Amino acid sequence: MKNRVTTKLLLALLLPLLPAMSSAQMEKSIMLNEVMTNNTASLQDEYGCCNAWVEIANRSYSTYNVRGMYITTDKSVLDPNMSVPERIKRMSVIPSGDPRTSLSAQQHLLLFCNSTPAKGALHLTVKINPEEPTWIALYNGNAVNLIDSITIPAIGANYSFARTNKGANTWQVKAPDCVTPGINNFIEASESKIDMLKREDPHGFGITVMAMGIVFSCLALLFVFFFFFGLFMRHRAAAKKITDIQPLKAGVRTVEMTREIGHRTNVILQDGLKSKGIDKEIYIAVIGMALKQYLDNVHDVESGVITIKPKDTDWNNELPQMTQFHD
Repeated sequence: MKNRVTTKLLLALLLPLLPAMSSAQMEKSIMLNEVMTNNTASLQDEYGCCNAWVEIANRSYSTYNVRGMYITTDKSVLDPNMSVPERIKRMSVIPSGDPRTSLSAQQHLLLFCNSTPAKGALHLTVKINPEEPTWIALYNGNAVNLIDSITIPAIGANYSFARTNKGANTWQVKAPDCVTPGINNFIEASESKIDMLKREDPHGFGITVMAMGIVFSCLALLFVFFFFFGLFMRHRAAAKKITDIQPLKAGVRTVEMTREIGHRTNVILQDGLKSKGIDKEIYIAVIGMALKQYLDNVHDVESGVITIKPKDTDWNNELPQMTQFHD
């Protein structure tokens, strides 16, 4: 029972503190992101004036309204004994009435300094001297808790002092062509391979050399392939010629005759000299073929009479001409 009562008391004490804790956690996500103290031609406000400006960024993924926060360049507010009303007098409050003060996730807010709130909710009376280093601070709505601060060195006209990356603790001076008001300080541009090739090889020499290298490499590979293929074909033709040489054929024929003689000798040894080395199977096959031809009446028909027909030639006429020189 006591545990339940203790738990309820703790919850009753913590519940009022939860909004304050959540607010404090969200305030840590709000920070100064980029500052330009000497603006002569970089960025104009809606009235065409070039004033110093301060950029605030929300690095969280939740929406936070920065209205009611304070910005100051007066270091005297660091005195812990200074009263809150006196501290507020030395600060410039971010007024309400403009939807842009509600910063959504990863968004930025640009505030003009050395101006007057009569020009708009984003115009502050904060004083910035571009000729000397400037300390600038961001306080929460109670004008007591310091959220973020940075000292900007004296920099040239239209130069800015910005974080090197989103949420980074390091700052750098950015040239006029690299100033990024209202967007991330570090922009990762995606460049296609074609655009990169155009940028790195505007005249096309590199791609020409590469294309010629590919062509000549292919030609070299083809030369090597056909060279070895030709060697293979020549060796193959030479091997074929060697197999066609007559002594080799004679040797093959001798082997065949030797094998045939050996076969006939084996037949004579088995069946006797009358067989003359011819297998009985051959005799049987020849006799069977003759009988088949006889029965089919396909044997040769001969009359048995030889007829010699005389033929006249001019030999007798040529004979006197050939023998007259011998008389």
